[in-house]
Amino acid sequence: MALFWARGYHATSLKDLESALDMRPGSIYAAFGSKADLFRAALDLYAATGRTAFKDTMAQANSPIAGLAAHVRMLAGMCQKAVPSRACMLVKSLLETPDDEPELRQSVEAMMRQTEMAFADAFRSAIETGEIAPDANPDRLAARLQAGIFGLRAYAQRTDSASRIEAIAEDMAREIEGLRV
Repeated sequence: MALFWARGYHATSLKDLESALDMRPGSIYAAFGSKADLFRAALDLYAATGRTAFKDTMAQANSPIAGLAAHVRMLAGMCQKAVPSRACMLVKSLLETPDDEPELRQSVEAMMRQTEMAFADAFRSAIETGEIAPDANPDRLAARLQAGIFGLRAYAQRTDSASRIEAIAEDMAREIEGLRV
């Protein structure tokens, strides 16, 4: 996962994979089927890790809006850590995967939809508990949040972003909190 996250699907060679996995090409193909299948497994792990972190953050929060805001703040901290890339692996993959590789692109988009649906569910819960206005559109709020997070994670790739990323995330979190009625 770290290798694909850092380099991307196309820039990761079979030799790179052999070295990272300490496996021969035949063993890689026997275990995973293809480079694309191994990449999908890495994406699955990345997405599952993100879903777990989101669920944990939401479970610890005292309300849906507090959980969503905490999630954004947590992502800012992650952008500061030593990870293979400060950009989201899903966003990088979406931008790298052309339309002529529809299976990989569909996998990436399906994972992004899962995340967006989890955000929408949190906004629905906030509506149901009266935390935000009943006429709020949870799907639109979720799409906006996901776009904002993707922008934050892409912005974090800049070499001069470290001093600003937490402030930007804080602004995003406060916008979420500002939805409260």
